[in-house]
Amino acid sequence: MMIGDGNTAILELEEQAIQFPGRLRDKFGRSITDLRVSVTDRCNYKCVYCRTGNEGAQFTELSIEDYLRMVRVFVSLGVEKIRLTGGEPLLRSGLVEMVRELAEMRTAFLPDGSLAGDLGNPLDIALTTNGHLLEGLAQPLKDAGLNRVTVSMDAVDAETFSAITRVPRSYEKVLAGVRKAQSVGLGPVKVNCVLLRGFNDGQIEQFAEFSRREGLIVRFIEWMPLEEDRSWKRESVVSMDEIVERLNAFRPLVELTPHAASETAKRFTFDDGLGEIGIIAPVSRPFCGHCSRVRLTSDGKIRTCLFSQSDHDLYGEMVRGGTDEELAAYIRRIVMRKEARHHIGEPGFEKPSRSMVHIGG
Repeated sequence: MMIGDGNTAILELEEQAIQFPGRLRDKFGRSITDLRVSVTDRCNYKCVYCRTGNEGAQFTELSIEDYLRMVRVFVSLGVEKIRLTGGEPLLRSGLVEMVRELAEMRTAFLPDGSLAGDLGNPLDIALTTNGHLLEGLAQPLKDAGLNRVTVSMDAVDAETFSAITRVPRSYEKVLAGVRKAQSVGLGPVKVNCVLLRGFNDGQIEQFAEFSRREGLIVRFIEWMPLEEDRSWKRESVVSMDEIVERLNAFRPLVELTPHAASETAKRFTFDDGLGEIGIIAPVSRPFCGHCSRVRLTSDGKIRTCLFSQSDHDLYGEMVRGGTDEELAAYIRRIVMRKEARHHIGEPGFEKPSRSMVHIGG
């Protein structure tokens, strides 16, 4: 390998990845096991930290069969966890059938890294939703094979919730969906709250009470520069340190052991063991070093990081007649280029080329 020539080094690594197949890894040695698939970039909410609220946007989505074929190739390379996202995935027709198909797939590798053949474990299938349509779909999705659900829910009072989503009377529908998902066995449901100073930063203690009362996992997320109208400011971010300080004043926190090195949230319970809080802090506490994720956008493009400046057109390779083997080789080459980390808040930082609703949550 030519150490002085970065481009040559990357090309050689890409060729090695294709010639010596195994679990999907990037050039930093990180194993890629999690795939987030956006099945639509349509959404029925216009949250202030995400959408401009303007009407008339153009949307893109592929057939369910196209998504499934691309996912199968990723699974053949060692992906074990699939998270279905959007936009709002519950708007997508055929979603229940897609979950049923995913539930029949098997992981390609055993825990020791050997090929599994037909003995692989079922995929871990999760879904992130705004919850507006969840009450009616929770049971069909559970029956189809969905394992877990995460609901984006940015307030626990109706007035603040409607101000954030810009959809009247939305809170009651989401709360009903959360409770239904919990009751059919899609729990413990995770509730994600993006904290935005001046909008919902007064809700931290109420969310702690909500977690304890409802038996849910509440996860606070630092606001990232992924909105459509480019309004992000560092001073609008409610940091992990501030959240921890507020929660400790509410009731003493006890830190929990991570489930895995690649886990995005730092986890806590309270001193009496009741309730669970996670804090995802990509701005103040980046966790890129153990990243195990890549994304597939609703138009079939691979994104190796939320903050990538470019996409990689896997769907285009497929449409041009690529075989599964050729698609797998393409994926390996792209994953080998995965970024070491993001650079939020650093001098010269550039916001990603697409907003969150178009990337997939």
